[in-house]
Amino acid sequence: MLVVIGGLPATGKTTLARLLAAEIGAVHLRVDTIEQALVRSGLARHPVGPAGYVVGYALAEEQLRQGLTVIAESVNPLAVTRDAWRGAAARAGVPSVEVEVVCSDPVEHRRRVTSRSVDIPDLPLPDWQRILEREYEPWDRDRVVDTAGQRPEASSAVLLGAVLSAAAGESG
Repeated sequence: MLVVIGGLPATGKTTLARLLAAEIGAVHLRVDTIEQALVRSGLARHPVGPAGYVVGYALAEEQLRQGLTVIAESVNPLAVTRDAWRGAAARAGVPSVEVEVVCSDPVEHRRRVTSRSVDIPDLPLPDWQRILEREYEPWDRDRVVDTAGQRPEASSAVLLGAVLSAAAGESG
């Protein structure tokens, strides 16, 4: 199965993806890691554009074809990127579930933006104004995990429930 986790920066995507990967024994594929590797290679500069996502789709599809569950984590801001993840799952012949991670409390979200630290060397983190101004198309998928006011473990339990529900073939 392919689990696609998206959402604005500092909503808790990486934390939840790591917790879920440990819980279900999945591969965690992070587009930020791919993009920063491209920058370190000298082949790209920030913003990288679609290259990191294209590499991510290929890596996800390869891992899925090997029978592994993949958690693909990125901002995933556009419908075209969301559809491309679905395409990777379809080509590999596996189901996919998509979850948007949000932080519905703007005060908490802004605090997270200003207090977080980078865990990928030299990765530039966007400030609050850049997050507010970035292109981000509304999601038309059903599953949302709101991390506002919750400990990561509580949000992870909601995410796990959404994944298990999707795996069982339930909608929504």
